[in-house]
Amino acid sequence: MKRYLIERDIPGAAGLSAAELTDIAKQSNAAVTSLGVPYRWITSYVAGDKLYCLHEAEDADAVREHARRGGFPADLVVEVAGEFGPHTATP
Repeated sequence: MKRYLIERDIPGAAGLSAAELTDIAKQSNAAVTSLGVPYRWITSYVAGDKLYCLHEAEDADAVREHARRGGFPADLVVEVAGEFGPHTATP
């Protein structure tokens, strides 16, 4: 599966309560289950007025369908081309 970074514009996202984030997680899990195709939600980050999510799917259409079924935006969906960090600085 490919990895996708999803940007979701949600005004006031940084102010969402733990209970609200739990509800969003439940909606996302239900949407994943309903897809009936290989799909994995890896993690999400809350920053300002946005949620940034990392998902694995066969294609971007599955990511958009997940968002539609979950009832949340997918304002930007991009395939992750590579990954690096401190651990990649030395061979």
